[in-house]
Amino acid sequence: MTSQRLYHLGFGRDDLGAVPPTIALLSGDPERSHFIAKTYLQGDRLLSTNRGLNSYIGNLANGRSLLAATSGMGAPSLSIVVNELVQLGIRQIIRVGTCGSIQDYVPAGSIVISQAALCRQGAANDIAPVEYPAAADPFLTVALVQAARELGVEYHLGITASVDTFYEGQERVDSANPHLMRSLQGITAEYRRLNILNYEMESGTLFKMAGVYNFAAACICTVVAQRPSSEEILLKQQEDSGGNAIAVAIRVIENLA
Repeated sequence: MTSQRLYHLGFGRDDLGAVPPTIALLSGDPERSHFIAKTYLQGDRLLSTNRGLNSYIGNLANGRSLLAATSGMGAPSLSIVVNELVQLGIRQIIRVGTCGSIQDYVPAGSIVISQAALCRQGAANDIAPVEYPAAADPFLTVALVQAARELGVEYHLGITASVDTFYEGQERVDSANPHLMRSLQGITAEYRRLNILNYEMESGTLFKMAGVYNFAAACICTVVAQRPSSEEILLKQQEDSGGNAIAVAIRVIENLA
């Protein structure tokens, strides 16, 4: 561990208190990290807003210390944040994010718990070879499933397509570039036939880093787009059910021994 403030996070070991947290909830959106801190953490304290990577520390109702951190958008940014979090002693990371459903039976407003990722990310290739498995920690993953059941939250467990780009990489044509490369045309249907549940942009690299760095990682995402029928982001579903994924992750942390 390092007592010096790390370059990207903007805080160091000495900022984490006498009993530093070993688990972090990681969100792409700084507003989600802020929501977690203000909703669930007692005595929450802002650690840094460096580079928009807002991070907070506080205690859950049971006294467990928790770090709510921001990864930014995409795997390259996440890889930097995760590397520095591990340097500071974080040993368990749960990504709490949003995603687009690929399957008709995974509706907007439900949550997807990723057991593994099809990893199509350049950042991950700097961590481990393409063939290296991008798999979530099985114990954290089962704990997420159990917590979702306890809270009565609709969930789907399966494989996630983790890709680098929001538009081209997820076969969106309603954008500045309606002309996709041939290799990406029809890829969503192909992934659907492979029983992949959803698109998102960070879990594959997170899972590979967990394997290489020897920490536990899991991912839970709220479905905010129903890709079989539309490219539209359903903001109401994000607002109404985004808290469900967070509540499930918080329940897991509360139940940890």
